[in-house]
Amino acid sequence: MGDVGLLLPSILLVVGVFGLPLVIMFWQAFSDPELGFGNFAWYLGDSVQRSVLLRTFTTGLEVTAICLILGYPYAYAMVAFGPAVRIALTLIVLVPFWTSLMVRTFAWVILLEDGGPIQTLLSFVGLGGVPLLRTNLGVVIGMSQILLPFMVLPLYAVMSGIDRRLVLASSSLGARPVISFARIWVPLSMPGVGAGCLMVFISSLGFYVTPALLGAPDDALISQQIYVQVTSLLAWGRGGAMGVVLLLVTFLVLAALMYLLRRNRKERTA
Repeated sequence: MGDVGLLLPSILLVVGVFGLPLVIMFWQAFSDPELGFGNFAWYLGDSVQRSVLLRTFTTGLEVTAICLILGYPYAYAMVAFGPAVRIALTLIVLVPFWTSLMVRTFAWVILLEDGGPIQTLLSFVGLGGVPLLRTNLGVVIGMSQILLPFMVLPLYAVMSGIDRRLVLASSSLGARPVISFARIWVPLSMPGVGAGCLMVFISSLGFYVTPALLGAPDDALISQQIYVQVTSLLAWGRGGAMGVVLLLVTFLVLAALMYLLRRNRKERTA
């Protein structure tokens, strides 16, 4: 059996599980209820739907920023400290993967509800009136906790391959620790930053369970709108058009990020 024969099962799996549904989605977007661009004209011409799309991307950016702010020092600690601390920090990151997403989201409902532990803690510092549950803030908090491992693990994989002697060499030449970190460590870790941001951002665009349970109907994201169109209104064409627009915009974001990473790589090797 040749190389093609060995790859055939994987190719059929990818085509059947990913390719065929995409083809069906594109076809329904252009053909249901009639052939043309009517579904896209409705979607792009509806101010409510445009605001939902904008809210989806802003929420994804907020979650990505929070995960980067929390994940970068966490991954650095995993590399900087000894094996015992590294194992403990790795277990803390991996434990959430052993728990159902639904269970973790319901746990956040209990934590964020009025009278819950977080509200009680905030009341001691005079912020007890800040609403968390059924708000976009609660959605961002829950999604950030769930997606944080997708930021930490790529960062750790890249940072663990950085030669620490480069930082020591810069220090021996008189560079201050902050300068060494900013000029050497941060640029070398940028591939991990890009990979983590990409994984978190793209994953956040399709989140459904967490926004549905922690958010309010007025703060719905595009995944919830697609669910309503497909299951409640049986408007498969409109739901497909929303999915196509989301897919195309995601590809644009991916292309921009890949361009920035390629440019950063060229600058480091120049």
